Amino acid sequence: MNTKSLALCTVLVTYILIVFGGYVASSESGMGCGPDWPLCNGVLVPVLRGETLVEYAHRVVGAVLAVLNLMLWYKIVKKTDQAGPVRAAANWSLALLGLQILFGALVVVLDLPSIVISAHLLIAMAYLALVMLVWRTVDRPLDIYASVDGQNRTYIRHVHAILGLMLLTIAVGAYTKHETYGLACGWLECGESWLPESLPQTVQTIHRIAAAAAVAYIGLLAFRVMVRNEPSGLKIRMLACAALAAAQIIAGILTVLYELDIAWAVIHLAIATALFACLVEVRIWLKLHGSDE
Repeated sequence: MNTKSLALCTVLVTYILIVFGGYVASSESGMGCGPDWPLCNGVLVPVLRGETLVEYAHRVVGAVLAVLNLMLWYKIVKKTDQAGPVRAAANWSLALLGLQILFGALVVVLDLPSIVISAHLLIAMAYLALVMLVWRTVDRPLDIYASVDGQNRTYIRHVHAILGLMLLTIAVGAYTKHETYGLACGWLECGESWLPESLPQTVQTIHRIAAAAAVAYIGLLAFRVMVRNEPSGLKIRMLACAALAAAQIIAGILTVLYELDIAWAVIHLAIATALFACLVEVRIWLKLHGSDE
C-alpha cells in the first residue's frame, strides 16, 4: 500500500472510531470493561457480550488505528525527500495519538468524567485534521507551500473562525451529552421561557448558539463563494459543507424530539464529524491552491 492510500485508510478509520465512540457513549457502554485499562474486566480478551462487546470493539478499532498511524509515520519519516510540513503533521499525529490513548485511559480509570470525555473528543478532531493534511499533501511537491494570495488568505481566516465555532459546538455538545443535559430544553424553547433558567439549560443553549452561528457562517461563506464565482473546487466543497450544516441542524432537532434516541444521537455526531472534516478539507484546498488566479 502506498503512503497516500495508507493515509486515506487512517482518515477513514479515525472517522469510524470517532462515530463509534459516540455509539459507546449513547449506549452507555463506556464502562463495559470496568475500570480496567488496557485490560478488559481483568483479562486481555473478555467474554464478548452486551456493553463489554461494544467497549471492547471500540478499543480494537483504536488499536487498528494506532498500527495504521505508526505505519504511516514510518513511511513518511523514512522518505528523505518528504516535505517538512508533512513530516511535521505526521510527527504531531503520532504525538496526538499518544495523548488520545492517555485520555482514553483516564476516561475509564476516572469513571467517565464529562470534562475528560469532551477533551478526548477534541483531541480526536485535531488528530483527524492532521491525518487529513497528511493524506492530501503527502504526494505534493514542495512548491505547494508558496505564499497564499490575498483572496484565499481571507477565506482561510473565515474557515479558521468557523472551525473554532465547530470545536466549541462539539466540546459543549459532548459535555451536554455526558452531563445528561440533552433534554434540558425542548427542540426550540427552554421550558416556559426562551431564555435558560438553570445550568443544564444554559449549557445546552450555549451549544445551540454556537451551532447556529457556525451554520449561519458556513451558509454566508458558501453564498459568497458562489456569488464571486470562485473556482469549482472551492464551490463544490463549500456547497458540501453547507449541505452537511443543514443536515446537522435537522439531526440535532430530531435527536431532541426523539428524546436522545441512540440512532439519532450517533447520526448527529457522524454528521458533525463529517462537517468538521469538510471544513478541514476546504482549509487544505485553499492552501494547496493559494497561488491560483
